[in-house]
Amino acid sequence: MQLNDAPLGKSSDYPDRYSPGLLFPVPRDDNRRRIGMADGRWPWFGEDVWQAWEVSWLRPGGLPTVAWAEIRVPCASASLVESKSLKLYLNSLNQNVFSSSDHVRDLIEQDVSSASGAAVRVTLFDVDDPHRIVGRPEGFKLIDDEVVADVDYVYCPERLTAPGPRVSEKLCSHLLKSNCPVTGQPDWGSLLLEYSGPAIARDGLLAYVVGFRQQQDFHEHCVETIFTDIMRRCQPDRLTVCARYTRRGGLDINPWRSTETGEAPRVRLLRQ
Repeated sequence: MQLNDAPLGKSSDYPDRYSPGLLFPVPRDDNRRRIGMADGRWPWFGEDVWQAWEVSWLRPGGLPTVAWAEIRVPCASASLVESKSLKLYLNSLNQNVFSSSDHVRDLIEQDVSSASGAAVRVTLFDVDDPHRIVGRPEGFKLIDDEVVADVDYVYCPERLTAPGPRVSEKLCSHLLKSNCPVTGQPDWGSLLLEYSGPAIARDGLLAYVVGFRQQQDFHEHCVETIFTDIMRRCQPDRLTVCARYTRRGGLDINPWRSTETGEAPRVRLLRQ
């Protein structure tokens, strides 16, 4: 399947019957070849954490129920799942009767795993469950007020340098913006960077982040590009890059890539 066959950017019918065939996989290899990573030889561990805020189905007897879902897709999966196709798929559950929330969770896990090519983990939450919401995670220093010379809106990895002494630090910018590669619609996000190694010049890092402002790519590809550029140009001993994107269509996507094994923390930013 080609990307222009995806439902993204097209008017779509919203089916009211369960339709797993709506899920549209996008191979990861094309972008990884573009950044010099392919054939499973990438230098990161990670996952893509989706938060789906519009999940509903019918209970036995016909009464609806609502929930929100956390969907964790391993970055080692052959494909990411195109976001509008996931929205359409989740909406296809709306008028179907399921015996329990466990049944719904297992079904979503099965279908998204099949589409992505790896074992996906799904957790369903009651909409009354408390959830940790923060402006930015504790310990992350905001770099958005750094003075940047020659601001430009062009992707430029050359802006990244690490001339400082060795440090361990956590940095945040809320100024990440990229554009959908199909529709051109803006995607807004907060970039969270944790590393140890030579100190990265914060003005250059901010200029680099702002350079994504007109970049057209999927969320997952942007994070892998950022991770690869920092590793190549700044040579940290360890690195974790996460982008927390704002929601569109009831979904937000939060790619997490790290030199360390583990999983993305469960957190929600205020802007999500």
